[in-house]
Amino acid sequence: MALSGKLETEVEVKVSADKAFGIFKGQMHQLPNIAPDIVHKAEIHEGNWETPGSIKHWNYTIDGNVLSLKEKVEKIDEENKSITFKIVDGEVLKLYKNMKVTVQVTAKNEETSFMKMIIDYEKAKEDSADPHSYLEFGTKVFQYIENHLLKA
Repeated sequence: MALSGKLETEVEVKVSADKAFGIFKGQMHQLPNIAPDIVHKAEIHEGNWETPGSIKHWNYTIDGNVLSLKEKVEKIDEENKSITFKIVDGEVLKLYKNMKVTVQVTAKNEETSFMKMIIDYEKAKEDSADPHSYLEFGTKVFQYIENHLLKA
């Protein structure tokens, strides 16, 4: 059984890549308002919302459980509209030694884009499940963001 793995999902949304990426780059503090059922709190611990090295604290719900984590922004790639976060604290690290999440937005055309989430992880124990619930969480966040941007 492999301890390291990679999961990814991609969702087509009816919003421009620039608008969708804008949420991830500079408006993630709005996620508790955009997706209140699954994202409950977002705070900056160090830095700001738009700078690599910044650390953010989140409260969220996965599989009916309210959890928290801290993530560090590792890389922001404006050209490819991607951001990579490393989980540095929280309950998720009881199951996984390491977890990185990359979000990338790619334009299909001016009004439609693809939002992709890639999770790279290393299990803490062989019997730990793959983090499919985090991938499903990401898909839900993408759908909330699409609905929010369509109303704006």
